[in-house]
Amino acid sequence: MAAMNNCAAIATAVALVFLFLAGVPEPSFAALVKEQGPVLEYHNGTVLKGEVTVNLVWYGKFTAAQRSIIVDFLQSLKSEGNVPAPSVGSWWKTTEKYKGGGGAATLVVGKQIMDESCSLGKSLKDEQIEELAGKGGRGGACVNVVLTDKDVFVDGFCRSRCGTHASTGAGENRVAYAWVGNSEAQCPGQCAWPFHQPIYGPQTPPLVAPNGDVGVDGMIINLATVLAGTMTNPFKNGYFQGPATAPAEAVSACTGMFGSGSYPGYPGQVLVDKTTRASYNAHGAKGRKFLLPAMWDPEKSACATLV
Repeated sequence: MAAMNNCAAIATAVALVFLFLAGVPEPSFAALVKEQGPVLEYHNGTVLKGEVTVNLVWYGKFTAAQRSIIVDFLQSLKSEGNVPAPSVGSWWKTTEKYKGGGGAATLVVGKQIMDESCSLGKSLKDEQIEELAGKGGRGGACVNVVLTDKDVFVDGFCRSRCGTHASTGAGENRVAYAWVGNSEAQCPGQCAWPFHQPIYGPQTPPLVAPNGDVGVDGMIINLATVLAGTMTNPFKNGYFQGPATAPAEAVSACTGMFGSGSYPGYPGQVLVDKTTRASYNAHGAKGRKFLLPAMWDPEKSACATLV
């Protein structure tokens, strides 16, 4: 599976702290960005385009409010002209710059399968995530997304990943799927940062979550990451950097970047709601606000933030 993790960002942040404590002059963050900028190679494989149905498998007891935040985000991906700038839709529009013909994929919310009783238990391995994803079906162009609640443990969750995407089947029956977990009770410092203090590095005050739910607002960041990876590298032969088994992809190559001036441990300058003091960088459907990570722009060969 293509795993997204913060190991490189964490290691860099820790190294900077040690340099500071040792009295070594702090390096220029602008220089760091230039030296470490990712370059994603196109491996001549599939890039998903056109209308893609996103089927959701809710595993655990998500509240109606939590489900609406995630569904509203997915619906926001195609709402570029109907909401104020910067918008979720304009963020997603960057994916149309990836080769494969056509514009950005248009994501449409399809089936929603509820499994509140956790039929496979509360400790899942990759093969069980794949089994759950299969409940979304295989018909047409679709991506099945498994969302696990805060009391569900998934192999590798928190230790090395906050979400993943992969595929099942072969040929015309090949279907992409993804998984994202709610980290609120398990590792918010890793998978819900910057809405929670980080596990490592500078202990700066966390940002206020734009939808009032640290776990679910963190899931939005990770869902955005795996969806961008799924569209641009669904079958491990699209856009990525590094080994195909553990690639840096459209968004995971830009870990920890949300606004201008960002560097490891600092999310950058983002927008702040004057009333709630919540931090965000994108407007979405139904008046929602979201904080979305930077995405690698193929035309600029650089990670691009919305603000």
